[in-house]
Amino acid sequence: MCHRWRRGANKTTEMELNKTLKTPIQVSAFQHTFVCMICPGVVPTPQHLRHHLFCIKAEEWGTFLHCKNQILTDFNEIRKEIEDETDRNTDNKGISPEPIYLKIYSPNVLSLTLVDLPGITKVPVGDQPEDIETQVQEMILSYISNPNSLILCVSPANSDLATSDALKLAREVDPDGHRTLVVVSKLDLMDAGTDALEVLLGRVIPVRLGIIGVVNRSQHDLNTQKSLTDSCKDEQAFLQRHYPSLASRCGSRYLARTLSRLLMHHIRDCLPELKTRVTVLAAQYQSRLNSYGQPVEDHSATLLQIVTKFATDYCSTIEGTARHIQTSELCGGARICYIFHETFGRTLQSIDPLGGLTELDILTAIRNATGPRPALFVPEISFELLVKRQIKRLEEPSMRCVELVHEELQRIIQHCSAYSTQELLRFPKLHDSIVEVVTSLLRKRLPITNEMVHNLVAIELAYINTKHPDFTDAAQVSASVNSQQAEAGDGGMRWKNEKMPSEERGPVPGFGSPTKAVNLLDTAVPISRKLSTREQRDCEVIQRLINCYFLIVRKSIQDSVPKTVMHFLVNFVKENLQSELVGQLYKQRLLQELLIESQETAQQRTEVAQMLEALKKASNIISEIRETHLW
Repeated sequence: MCHRWRRGANKTTEMELNKTLKTPIQVSAFQHTFVCMICPGVVPTPQHLRHHLFCIKAEEWGTFLHCKNQILTDFNEIRKEIEDETDRNTDNKGISPEPIYLKIYSPNVLSLTLVDLPGITKVPVGDQPEDIETQVQEMILSYISNPNSLILCVSPANSDLATSDALKLAREVDPDGHRTLVVVSKLDLMDAGTDALEVLLGRVIPVRLGIIGVVNRSQHDLNTQKSLTDSCKDEQAFLQRHYPSLASRCGSRYLARTLSRLLMHHIRDCLPELKTRVTVLAAQYQSRLNSYGQPVEDHSATLLQIVTKFATDYCSTIEGTARHIQTSELCGGARICYIFHETFGRTLQSIDPLGGLTELDILTAIRNATGPRPALFVPEISFELLVKRQIKRLEEPSMRCVELVHEELQRIIQHCSAYSTQELLRFPKLHDSIVEVVTSLLRKRLPITNEMVHNLVAIELAYINTKHPDFTDAAQVSASVNSQQAEAGDGGMRWKNEKMPSEERGPVPGFGSPTKAVNLLDTAVPISRKLSTREQRDCEVIQRLINCYFLIVRKSIQDSVPKTVMHFLVNFVKENLQSELVGQLYKQRLLQELLIESQETAQQRTEVAQMLEALKKASNIISEIRETHLW
């Protein structure tokens, strides 16, 4: 910090700006608080004055952040720009939270970062808001609360230090005084016969880091353009006359050296944590930068790499070997397995072999199969007719199984895009094209798979194999039914007697006839009657045969449908996905168009690269500080 220039600037603006408080640059008029920051430019402040030591040039000059590429060598112009920028930001409201960034380059000053906070105003002046005191205090507290900052409290010597609002605020956030340094100004303006010796020695209010007295230039000195060199000489002469025992520990030069020393000591204390934070942030930003990839140079190689990686991730998701495995829900091959064995399997198991088939349907089918002749035995054609009707019910859940697997294969595309292939986010057109190709491939395989599953059911319907090893012979079923009826009655011929109470069942309405019975006689005919023993036996035989054969077919369908889906849909897509993508997308005329990077990704890569470079510089600076032995 160039303290000599700062003293002149503060005195210049004191008389002009005390009345309106339009700028935060006020030191002598009120009691002030300064903050010395460890990390320059990291935390925005009301006015952020950054001063660096550059020994390359002997010339002193300054730059403003809001005036880019403009170098000011006249400090009067710098002072004027501060006032003008303050007026532009405050809009006649007194203060503004918007910072003013200023860099001072000089070979005669120490490297230091200073945050100049506004003075504490008690009474609003002019068009200032009524709560301006609260606003200023909140602003000051927001900066001095930072544990990585040093607090510089400035109080005039001609006022009681015990009433210093700046010191009061500093003690609220730094009760132990490890970060607080007090500066007593205006030593030359004290009443005759009084001095600040007791205050400077810390006997009035002890301060751990010490109390330093300074003498600023007066308004007369500014009007006569007194040089900073002469001002420093006069300051030392004044201190030698009035405070000879403290002259070596007071003055602007000693203050500059003390601030630099305290700041370096404070950096030393905070350095381990600061180094860790910078290292962690650098690793995070490096990871983000790697995810964005490098600018495309070889379009052909980049396209093949992305396509191959997507196909590999897609197949890995199906096989369950993907790097990104979800824990919230089933995905990929696990979901397909669940569809096969839980959804589809349980659905088939829940189908009743005789569901939707009543005794009326069975008896009607038997009578229709006999024609005009009464049948001595159960006709085989009635069994085939009824069992085909039941087998047909297996087709709908089989088709639904294919549809569910197809939907899951579609979901895997989005899963790979979001978790597995970050490069796709860089190239939106390539991403859309890959999704379109994979979707088209799945769409082409869906009707083929559906047709094959339909054929599986059609094959079962085409030939009813009553000689199947697991199928019970009809004669055995008939004998078993007769045996059960014989055990239930008093002889094997009981089935001929239609009037036995034990053989009676409820009436079957409309049996073997249209909804309304046709009356061929003049007398009334009942619309329903009871089943005979033989009808009961025939119905029981058909039901047992249908149940047995349906279970055989259901077991076959439950086993063959998943195999068909895997062969015609899942495995085919796995084996042909990469070749399909390469064949559709790897075309010379499409390379430039598909690999157009999104503007958002390019901007994010630039920002992350800049931040990573800044973190590397910060790490180097910290390493240099650790190698020095300033403490």
